[in-house]
Amino acid sequence: MKVKLALNYSEIISPVNLLLAWQEFLPGKRSKKDVIEYSLNLMDNILLLSAKLANQTYQHGGYCSFYVTDPKLRHIHKASVTDRLIHHAIYRQLYPFFDKIFIADSYSCRLYKGTHKALKSFKKMADKVGHNQTRTAWILQCDIRKFFASINHQILIDTLNVCIEDEKIMGLLKNVIYSFQSGDGRGLPLGNLTSQLFVNIYMNIFDQFIKHKLKIKYYLRYADDFIIMSRNRENLVNVLNEIDNFLKTNLKLQLHPDKVYLRTLNSGIDFLGWVNFSDYRVLRTKTKKRMMAKVKHDPKVSSLASYVGLIKHGNSFKIKEELLNNYWLADNH
Repeated sequence: MKVKLALNYSEIISPVNLLLAWQEFLPGKRSKKDVIEYSLNLMDNILLLSAKLANQTYQHGGYCSFYVTDPKLRHIHKASVTDRLIHHAIYRQLYPFFDKIFIADSYSCRLYKGTHKALKSFKKMADKVGHNQTRTAWILQCDIRKFFASINHQILIDTLNVCIEDEKIMGLLKNVIYSFQSGDGRGLPLGNLTSQLFVNIYMNIFDQFIKHKLKIKYYLRYADDFIIMSRNRENLVNVLNEIDNFLKTNLKLQLHPDKVYLRTLNSGIDFLGWVNFSDYRVLRTKTKKRMMAKVKHDPKVSSLASYVGLIKHGNSFKIKEELLNNYWLADNH
């Protein structure tokens, strides 16, 4: 029997939850014009929003569209302050429940997870598969094509329905989901906090298939980038067909044809910004060049500290020296 969400609609829409959601939404946005305007009449706005949610007259608005490079070009859709406040209110109530049903080796957009934990897990798995570098470790790495844009609305809603019995909560979630589409009945906007939770709920179907149907032990996923390790190359070739079929049939997703790799660990695995080997990792060349260019262009102590914190997770003594030199030269130019 599936575990059900023990949550009332009133807990999401209460002024207390909305105010707590506002406090979580605010960091880094205090100087934004729309946020300043909303905060001038904060309690009136929150009480009005709570009332609209209570009588179910709230309707999610449209999006402001723009592009960012981080490093690849991404199409961002930004909702209004009111709608983003709703996203935070939903997220803070639903996340704790769903996080408990996710597998341990799903690392994207989760508390106490993230890229550094994913890299540590990668190393730990690789050591086990390769018997501490005494055997060949084969690694299948895959990426999903147009991930956010391909999320099927009906499959997502059916998946949420399995755990959520409250029709009002489901009505609010549908309101958010249907507010955006990149194609016919599919797509989630990159700018929504709820999208981060929704894609993990969506991909949990795949994670459970991998772990319980295929019984794959050495598997980890970060968003749409996932890795499977084995000492047997043929096993990975065979499992790839099953993965491809499952994604197409059950989730309406496709593997990116140019981002499916089957390599040995000794050849280097480019994962989460680092090229990983059996006993060390080095920063991806593009990541290093981008980091050096940013320090030269805009030398800030905070940026430098952030980059030094990043590179300490790999073999980076020379990179650190170069980074500090570039910062010193730029800052004293």
